[in-house]
Amino acid sequence: MRQPHLTLYLYTNTIISSLDPTHSYLLHSQPTMSPATTALFFLLLLFSTSNAHNITRILAKHPEFSTFNHYLTLTHLASEINRRETITVLALNNAAMSSLLSKQLSLYTLKNVLSLHVLVDYFGSKKLHQITNGTALTSTMFQASGAAPGSSGYINITDLKGGKVGFGAENNDGNLDAVYVKSVAEIPYNISVLQISQVLNSAEAEAPTAEPSKLNLTEIMSKQGCKAFADLLIASGADATFNENIDGGLTVFCPTDPVIKDFMPKYKNLTASKKVSLLLYHGVPVYQSMQMLKSNNGIMNTLATDGANKYDFTIQNDGEVVTLETKVMTAKITGTLKDEEPLIVYKINKVLLPRELYKPVEAPAESPKPSKSKSKSKHKIADAPESDAPAESDPADDQTADNDNGVAGLDGRRLVMGMLSLCIGVLLM
Repeated sequence: MRQPHLTLYLYTNTIISSLDPTHSYLLHSQPTMSPATTALFFLLLLFSTSNAHNITRILAKHPEFSTFNHYLTLTHLASEINRRETITVLALNNAAMSSLLSKQLSLYTLKNVLSLHVLVDYFGSKKLHQITNGTALTSTMFQASGAAPGSSGYINITDLKGGKVGFGAENNDGNLDAVYVKSVAEIPYNISVLQISQVLNSAEAEAPTAEPSKLNLTEIMSKQGCKAFADLLIASGADATFNENIDGGLTVFCPTDPVIKDFMPKYKNLTASKKVSLLLYHGVPVYQSMQMLKSNNGIMNTLATDGANKYDFTIQNDGEVVTLETKVMTAKITGTLKDEEPLIVYKINKVLLPRELYKPVEAPAESPKPSKSKSKSKHKIADAPESDAPAESDPADDQTADNDNGVAGLDGRRLVMGMLSLCIGVLLM
């Protein structure tokens, strides 16, 4: 009879090997590691593995998909794939992508075509050959985007003679344009990457797509309680840097109007260059949804980061509360103003103070007093805001984007602790 801890070892061995080559190497480079130790090693990896999957890293191991990988990133589909908990990617090799690119579609139309190749359900190689009744109709990210008319965002998967599996768009007169080639990577019930022989044809997906209206950051903030911060960006010229980063992904942390009003006396004492640095400190040059912030706790660079001048802060979360911690103070996210990838704007309850501009200083020592009352703090913050505006709350906004993408659920820490308790129980059997 197989021992419980050995079963757990075999299971964790399989999962770790599929997650990341570094983790796999660490596991297999320890020939004397016992099954029980390996199981506990897996639990430790849960703390260091922030996302269940990363399509860019998965495809980077396979040069034959480099063009497909590049355009997933360019169209922002990669980040959308990573946010999904259950997904199947129908990968196209460089030759198939060359055929698609020869049509000279706009980037926005190309996104629709590629999103037709991303299924919002899990299909591993085994499941492909065991489809009930031999055929299945499944939704894609093209359908989920709302851009697909009718049911044109659905894909037909059919088992064919000789062990082949065919794929075709639902609106393609029943034609199966492509067949299954091989499995590229699978993390069971999380992500499956399957190579298919060629591009799926769809007149709806290839229809000309208008460029989305350009996001106006300062206008968005001005209409939703952050006009004062928006005005500072415009007056200082820092808005240009923010706007330059939107297309590549941008996260903005915006102090609300009452917060800026209280901070203005301190702000006016800064030089012009320090004002710009302070404002840039409130932007991060990558799109970070609320779920991403919660699962990627740690140090984050900002638009103000410049070599030795780090201008970074630390993201932390306690359940649903997400905080931004500098070496000087801590601010809290109180709501979401806008979440339209590649841009997301959060409201925060304090102005972020970088240590490069505001450093803790020693207060003059007070003469001893014959009193039993608690002593006052020996430290104060130089040039810190004298008061904090009341935190605003928009609980309905915080989770909207995450719920729409199916990523709301168990808190990561509770899940890990639950698994830790389960595994320890198994090991002691």
